Amino acid sequence: MAATPIELDAAIKRRDESERRIVGARDFSAKNLVAYLFLLMITIYCLTPLYWLAIAATKDNTDLFASVGLWFSHFDLFANLHALFTRDNGVYLHWVGNTVLYAGIGGGLGMLISVAAGYALAKYRFAGRSLLTVLVLGAVLVPPTTLALPLYLLMSKINLTNTYWAVLLPSLLHPVGVYLARVYATASVPNELLDAARVDGAGEFRIFGRVALPLLGPGMVTIFLFQFVAIWQNFFLPFVVLSDPNLYPISVGLASWNFDPAAHELLFNLIVTGSFLAVLPVIALFLILQRYWRAGLAFGSLTG
Repeated sequence: MAATPIELDAAIKRRDESERRIVGARDFSAKNLVAYLFLLMITIYCLTPLYWLAIAATKDNTDLFASVGLWFSHFDLFANLHALFTRDNGVYLHWVGNTVLYAGIGGGLGMLISVAAGYALAKYRFAGRSLLTVLVLGAVLVPPTTLALPLYLLMSKINLTNTYWAVLLPSLLHPVGVYLARVYATASVPNELLDAARVDGAGEFRIFGRVALPLLGPGMVTIFLFQFVAIWQNFFLPFVVLSDPNLYPISVGLASWNFDPAAHELLFNLIVTGSFLAVLPVIALFLILQRYWRAGLAFGSLTG
């Protein structure tokens, strides 16, 4: 019995799909296997320090140096945690609070300043606009450590050294955030929408707050994450401008246990455990905001 046209068409489609699957499998083995292996190696390379840190947090000072670095020995995590939280009257928790204050307020306000500056550079025409853009790009290339000493001298002139402001104020300005905000605002905020809001009688501040900011949401999350992480792991600036241990962030506080010549005992296990705990909030923040973060990065990469 001869096949009907419908049956022939279905058979041709099945054959084409089978051929596409075979070609796709060949393409995977020929073109993508090396790329996947390379990405796997990069992933292992990036995650190995975190894995070592998690393993090391379960060891005492003796096992840190006597046992295999990438595997467990005696499980002393709870003893390390108890010693960490009770050391110097629980100063570690105070350092955690300071770090949350610096990174939370500095990241949040710094993000708003970056978004406002990037939006202005993207959507307004004024004298010196190109020069300011070039200066922002140039500031991105300046290592933050080179600014620590000038910032210390500036803060000492206005009597703000050894205060919370000595760390917070420099954290509000982030050239990378300004550049990302400019790129994102250029692509995600249509000029026609702004012109329509102006025709309706809206002021510039209302346009920025009610029209532009909702469209800049994913970019704002990306900028906040970058600035939060930069402040959270900042070491040199707080180390230079702070001398009171009660003002230290985690990075400087843990380093002070290692540098203190008056300490008559080894605190490597507490430093490692404290470092491991300090990484967890950053990981949790990335996991919570990853949807917005990936959207902001993808959009910026396509439109930049």
